[in-house]
Amino acid sequence: MCGFAGFLATADQSSDALAYSVRKMIEPITHRGPDASGTWVDERAGFALGFRRLAIIDVSPAGHQPMRSASGRFVIAFNGEVYNFENLRDELEPHGAVFQGHSDTEVILAAFEQWGIVPSLKRFVGMFAMAVWDTERRELTLVRDRLGKKPLYIYREPGLVTFGSELKALFAGPSFDRAIDQEALSSYLRYLYVPAPRTIFKHARKLPQAHVLQLVDPGAPLPAPKPYWSVRQAALDGLANPLGGSEEDRLEALDGMLKDAVRCRMRSDVPLGALLSGGVDSSAVVALMQEQAGRPVKTYTIGFADESYDEAKHAAAVAKHLGTDHTELCLTGTDTHELVQRLPGIFDEPFADPSQLPTLLVSQLARQQVTVALSGDGGDEVFAGYNRYVVGTRVLPRLNRLPGVLRRPIGAGIERVPVAAWDRMHAMASQFVSRAPMPHFGERIHKIGQVMHASSIGGMYQSLMSAGWQRPEQIVRHQAMDEPAEQLLDGEEPGHLLDRMMLVDQMVYLPDDLLAKLDRASMAVSLEVRAPLLDHRVVELSWRLPRSLKLRGQVGKWALRQLLYRRVPQSLIDRPKMGFSVPIDRWLRGPLRPWAESMLADATRERDEWLDPAAVSRGWKRLIDGEPAAGLSIWAVVMLQAWRVTWRI
Repeated sequence: MCGFAGFLATADQSSDALAYSVRKMIEPITHRGPDASGTWVDERAGFALGFRRLAIIDVSPAGHQPMRSASGRFVIAFNGEVYNFENLRDELEPHGAVFQGHSDTEVILAAFEQWGIVPSLKRFVGMFAMAVWDTERRELTLVRDRLGKKPLYIYREPGLVTFGSELKALFAGPSFDRAIDQEALSSYLRYLYVPAPRTIFKHARKLPQAHVLQLVDPGAPLPAPKPYWSVRQAALDGLANPLGGSEEDRLEALDGMLKDAVRCRMRSDVPLGALLSGGVDSSAVVALMQEQAGRPVKTYTIGFADESYDEAKHAAAVAKHLGTDHTELCLTGTDTHELVQRLPGIFDEPFADPSQLPTLLVSQLARQQVTVALSGDGGDEVFAGYNRYVVGTRVLPRLNRLPGVLRRPIGAGIERVPVAAWDRMHAMASQFVSRAPMPHFGERIHKIGQVMHASSIGGMYQSLMSAGWQRPEQIVRHQAMDEPAEQLLDGEEPGHLLDRMMLVDQMVYLPDDLLAKLDRASMAVSLEVRAPLLDHRVVELSWRLPRSLKLRGQVGKWALRQLLYRRVPQSLIDRPKMGFSVPIDRWLRGPLRPWAESMLADATRERDEWLDPAAVSRGWKRLIDGEPAAGLSIWAVVMLQAWRVTWRI
């Protein structure tokens, strides 16, 4: 796991000048690779490539990058891991490949020479971003892995293309125009992140997941990136070719695939552990790890003083049953003050998923003992674990049948009843049916009210996904926004709504929110995190499973649960889903209030060119008055303002 940056320019520069410029680009991403650095330049082409190394596989100098292929044709800087490199090495050696070390980077280069770049990518199992320079064709190839686990940013202006693992590397490049993309700003305020391929900057882009961008001339417009794999096509192919056999046969096939996905991610030349929340996903990963490990796996958990968000005791129970070497740390609102001030510098563009806080802290905790950790990320999106899938499949089609002239007033009426009142009514009703109240019931009912304002099922699901400002036009001065995901949600393929919801989450929410959060938070402390549930082979297999093995009744991740129950008692696992989040509304009203108010000061003044100060003031008042739903909306604005201060935007 590492970081890289580089550029291709038309301006004549000496080798020394190129090397100096690229060293400046990799300096801000030292945290991604504190163990070593390197540069490589092609003076005639105006190309420079820089690398920061976090040594994981072959920690010797033989694994150093940028690395040149045996023939000298290809030069690579590579962030991530190719887990099946040993099998590929066995395939390549009969073709004459000779290896000096035992790194996956050397195997990647040999594969490029033997099979070509794109055919090789289709053979790789892993997470990666790559910059590959073809010295013969003077061609730059930029690559991102299938699910978008590793980031890759690109900036262009006439005569210059820069690229890197983080935007801060591009900031430090030869040139960078910080003009803001207003459409990206609107999307951020609605979703708490900027969906790809946009970034917050008008002239910078994210390379989409599973795409390749090849370019020769930095003076020409960027060519369109091309896919070498497609999660949408994987879904359609899987649905058209369902896995045969009995239900038990299908579970066995999934069990075998998950075992292999975990096993290959346990390969490391440095200490390894796991992030354990105590939920289904991370517990399944840790159970499979412990099954294949020769000693207790080191596991790490973050707990919360607020019991409604705390899963630490559940994680501890799972860890005890499995026999792991478990470490736990409790996060309080007071602890967050130092953490929140680091976030804008870590994420580079506005990002406001509040689980960034515990993700950063658990990464920091794990890094004290290990350099690599496995996580359960991806289980909800791949195996249908979200409550919104239950709501979506059962409720959205019914709501859509209501005429808009009726639906929207009903939704407005639901929203007028305070969240606390809905919670009280639900608690009273629960007593009559002898059932525990559903956590955050009032917030969920309010969400249904908001959903009813949308004009289609696609719009309704996007509303469910809108964690911040449901209607950004209420706060952004120059609002503009498109919703490409709505087209897929309202389309005809895949035919079932559950499949379309999961597909949109795998294409957008997963790479642009969850995986971006995981990468930045973990790499900020030089920790490599691997996600076996997002092995592309697991994803492809999941699409071949019947929907009943994902969502059965109101129980999501049904198949994954059955496999986990073989290893962990069901009583330790089955409980209402909590999610890895924090009581951000209470923290903003409490220990974070002085800092938040200082961040909002400019946003509530008429001179702000981006936001409507009256809308910000109203949102802050709703939060202070105790409305929980206002927490994420205001957190989005606070994090935007903190980002502006940090980066002087």
